[in-house]
Amino acid sequence: MTNPRILIFSFRNIDRKTLFRCAHYEFEDTISQMDAVELFAPEADQAGARHQMALRVAFHLPLALNPGIQPSSPKGKYDLFLAICGSPRDLLMVNAVSNWREVCKKSICLMDELWAKEMDEYPHFLRLLKDFDVIMLYYSESVKPLSERIGRSCTFLPAGVDTISFCPYPQLPNRAVDVYSIGRRSEITHRALLRMVEEEGLFYLHDSIAGDQAIDSMQHRALFRNLAKRSRYFIVNPGLIDRPDKRGNQIEIGNRYYEGAASGTIMLGERPNNGEFERLFGWPEALVHVPYGSGHINAVIKELDDQPERQKMMRRSNVAQSLLRHDWAYRWETMLASAGLEPMPALIQRKQRLRDVADAVLNSKLM
Repeated sequence: MTNPRILIFSFRNIDRKTLFRCAHYEFEDTISQMDAVELFAPEADQAGARHQMALRVAFHLPLALNPGIQPSSPKGKYDLFLAICGSPRDLLMVNAVSNWREVCKKSICLMDELWAKEMDEYPHFLRLLKDFDVIMLYYSESVKPLSERIGRSCTFLPAGVDTISFCPYPQLPNRAVDVYSIGRRSEITHRALLRMVEEEGLFYLHDSIAGDQAIDSMQHRALFRNLAKRSRYFIVNPGLIDRPDKRGNQIEIGNRYYEGAASGTIMLGERPNNGEFERLFGWPEALVHVPYGSGHINAVIKELDDQPERQKMMRRSNVAQSLLRHDWAYRWETMLASAGLEPMPALIQRKQRLRDVADAVLNSKLM
């Protein structure tokens, strides 16, 4: 058995249920399939009092208290340390593991949600990023302001998806769900879809309860991808589209674009105008632009329903291009290159499999 060369700090035992972390754990698990990995997943103080106190202190003082991580330390020696953080607050958890800098030759922090408008709130959290050799952000428009703030070069890393698991080929499940919408939504568009439910019998699957907790993160992820593969249309919008008070004028590509394309749905929603979308989703008809807040989505759906061959082309393109561009394998390859590490054979094999499946999808006439 190969000794682990990658140490991943995982939040899966600290925060088992928060929905946005499900994709993080998917990434970690996919990396573990492609490399020699040790998951370092410490337990947290269940009472939470220590965690809240540490957060309050960190917001006001240049101190980094242990926010409730049970004492434990990595035992081996590693080529790379990776921490996938949901927000700057997570850096306190990572920092509580005191010896990762000594046992790892290189380090990467990947930050999910960090809005430029909110950076002023996190001065003492963000200074902890200086401990990392490489800092990567999912939000492209946060790279420059963060680099200037901490005096370190940061880079944009697009989000990704396990495209093999999301891929509907070759099973081609019946797309029994007409429209699938999860998370933030326009109430105007939502009401227009509800009218289609009443008047035309549309099967519209949407959130009907509020909450951001999963009973089981992996089961939630599996259910999500299986529903997406069975949906004809999928609603997408940029991150925090309804919260300009939090994001300012920043436009970012949400995870739904990657997930919707990989599952072969036809994406309906706002086309992010942020300079990166055309590079990442630049194939023809990656989505059908429906402005946020539009009440005319019924007309868009009816037009598409009258063009079955166009739909098949769009589905094939979305699935194939996702396999070729947006699998976690490519993100991991980028991370390894940034740390000066060579990919292991399993990564090379996965990339070949992705190409083979993409070729089969493009040659299929059934989708």
